[in-house]
Amino acid sequence: MNETLKRSISGVVFISLLISSILYSNESFFILFGIFLLIAVYEFCALVQLNKIVPMLFAFLFYGSVTLVCFYKKLTQEILFFAFKKHYIITLDNNLFYQMLLGITLIISVKCIHFLFSDRIQYISVPSKIMYLIGYVILPFLFITKISFGVKEYNPKIIIGLFILIWTNDTFAYIVGKSIGKHKLLERISPKKTIEGFGGGIIFAVLAGYLISKYYIQASPNYLEKSIQIWTTIAVLVGVIGTLGDLIESKFKRVAGVKDSGKIMPGHGGILDRLDSVIFVAPFVFLYYQILNYLG
Repeated sequence: MNETLKRSISGVVFISLLISSILYSNESFFILFGIFLLIAVYEFCALVQLNKIVPMLFAFLFYGSVTLVCFYKKLTQEILFFAFKKHYIITLDNNLFYQMLLGITLIISVKCIHFLFSDRIQYISVPSKIMYLIGYVILPFLFITKISFGVKEYNPKIIIGLFILIWTNDTFAYIVGKSIGKHKLLERISPKKTIEGFGGGIIFAVLAGYLISKYYIQASPNYLEKSIQIWTTIAVLVGVIGTLGDLIESKFKRVAGVKDSGKIMPGHGGILDRLDSVIFVAPFVFLYYQILNYLG
């Protein structure tokens, strides 16, 4: 099969599966991203040469437990009663819990950025591999699901809007870079990325953010200006931090000496290759949400 056709078909299948699961229900969204998480953990462990069984088991239990306790408290209490014949009241403060996880994730994100720009790091110690696994792969998936709930309840438009921004940034960074790109962004890590493409991706992502806020989110007239500000800011975060996430994954692959993180998507590579931007930017989007809530 022609490589372009193969890439197109697998891309359409991926996007269709993603959009349909997000739109169908929050449960199908949780399940799909739980599956993506397990695949991403498998791929990352293969990249950095870690045993896969224990990390995958931990990811499954941690993601499942956090999802149940934070989003399905009543069901979790019923399960605990059925299992232990005793009533348990879950009093976990979801916001405080996620803020704690955010602090851990952001610290590890800074270490990931240092790993990206350091020429000296060509070997990753076992403690660092475990730290990257937790803060670069596992925890960000919790923020992907968390930000989809916005202020109160599950809102599929939020996560779909985020993916539209990422796809817009990636697409136009490639088009602009291919057309007028002359100055390399970080050649030793990603030879094809250019500064012009980087800037073009951000500009078109900001335009997409404006269109999303005005025509897709359809905020009320009183809230429209703030909605535009929020979505254009998220677009800038996607352009800058999402690109860093892409480059960090490229650095992991370069250290491992491989082209793709996996082969699950013909023509595209692995799940990490497809989600590297969103898993790195999601905690920062959640941080932005926290800042907005704090400012009132």
